[in-house]
Amino acid sequence: MAAEKRRIERRLAEAVRVNEGGPTLGRANIRYELSEKTRGTVQGGLGMIARLVGSAGLAEAINRRVKLLKIHKPYHESDHVLNLVYNAMCGGRTLEDVELLRNDRVLLDALGVESLPDPTTAGDYCRRFDVPAIMQLQEAINETRAGVWQTHGKALTGQTARIDADGTIVPTEGECKQGMDISYNGIWGYHPLMVSLANTSEPLYLSNRPGNRPSHEGVTELFDKAIDLCRQGGFEDILLRGDTDFSLTREFDRWDGDGVRFVFGYDARAKMVDLASEQPERLYRELEARAERVLRTAPRARPENVKDRIVREREFKVIRTQGEDLADFAYQPLACRKPYRVVALRKNLSIEKGEAMLFDQIRYFFYITNDWTLTPSQVVQEARQRCNQENLIEQLKNGVRALHAPVNTLNANWAYMVMTALAWSIKAWVALHLPVSPRWEKAHRDQQRRLLTMDFRGFVAALIRIPCQIIRTGRRVVYRLLGWNAWQYTLFRVLEAI
Repeated sequence: MAAEKRRIERRLAEAVRVNEGGPTLGRANIRYELSEKTRGTVQGGLGMIARLVGSAGLAEAINRRVKLLKIHKPYHESDHVLNLVYNAMCGGRTLEDVELLRNDRVLLDALGVESLPDPTTAGDYCRRFDVPAIMQLQEAINETRAGVWQTHGKALTGQTARIDADGTIVPTEGECKQGMDISYNGIWGYHPLMVSLANTSEPLYLSNRPGNRPSHEGVTELFDKAIDLCRQGGFEDILLRGDTDFSLTREFDRWDGDGVRFVFGYDARAKMVDLASEQPERLYRELEARAERVLRTAPRARPENVKDRIVREREFKVIRTQGEDLADFAYQPLACRKPYRVVALRKNLSIEKGEAMLFDQIRYFFYITNDWTLTPSQVVQEARQRCNQENLIEQLKNGVRALHAPVNTLNANWAYMVMTALAWSIKAWVALHLPVSPRWEKAHRDQQRRLLTMDFRGFVAALIRIPCQIIRTGRRVVYRLLGWNAWQYTLFRVLEAI
């Protein structure tokens, strides 16, 4: 591998020279032939995923908890689930893409199977699920997840488990999908709720709902399940986060009594605005931005803000933030038996048109928490960092293509979302399996972080789409890699850890 790396680096370096012979692309005399003996596949990293799944005991957990098939002819429950997972891992975007995998004889040999379920069978399997079966499937996945955390996430479980919740609209152009409804913004479809772990960006629980349901509906049960899961996985400190819709004051006393911390947005009602306005001016402190705390180096030259220049030239009306100040005070919601801490963020805004300022405006934003040790700035930063969950939702929508509705009922689409989203969780498990050597701890931690934050299509390109030859012997399936890329070091380190 080191020799291959040197070859490509030398080739790229030597290629940069004066070229008088014309364009470099398009010169090759290309001819296609079909190999009669040697067979290969482009999904060379799929073997690593299969070995990780086997090592983690995922298939056994699914078959133990989910009982939907009376006869296995020949597929078990786990086979149907992993069929959708491998479809996503191989770059599949729809259910129909499963057909490409099941007609790839080399890929079937690579997985050691005679066949895979076809798209019709996969859709039929999704329709077999009811709500208890879907929850059992999620519990099977989370049972495996907790085992991965305990075995390979020692550094992870020493942190605070930050559990986020949010809903998102999954649109559909179908007109006959059971359970669909029109959302607040006029989009027809479903409104799934997701509870995730911010530390690894893993979706812990998904709940599918009609499009007209409020964001927080059903979140209490999922929050409680996520808390139990994180404690089972080794986390000791739990922090719940969410926007104003998830500020469920009737649950605050119970969570606080259970030792769970929380930071939620809180509605800026007239009473709250009056309380914030009554706070003495000396109690307000300027919000400390995260960049100001971290970057203590010399200021860097900023490029021209083209958007701002156009807004000023064309005299668009715009709101600009002139300052942000914080104050905190105790407040007892009506549904609570004790007061909690409210952090008020006062924004000084100017309404401008072109270069002219029309008027000033003060707006308040509120955050409620049971943590009295964090500074007000830290409370606001915790609330704002929850917005990173939007990146996870984006990946599940357009990277993994899990948050879609390809089937015809609410529960069937819910099951599809849970099964396909498992591909994203397995990506996180790959990162957690990376061993960290004390000598190279900084480099290994950085590699682990890059894998956790890598978008799904980048992960597939780096660690799954590796050309290889598949050789079947009496007792083994050999993946003989035919190409090189810089992530193969990571691939072999994960395989060694497995």
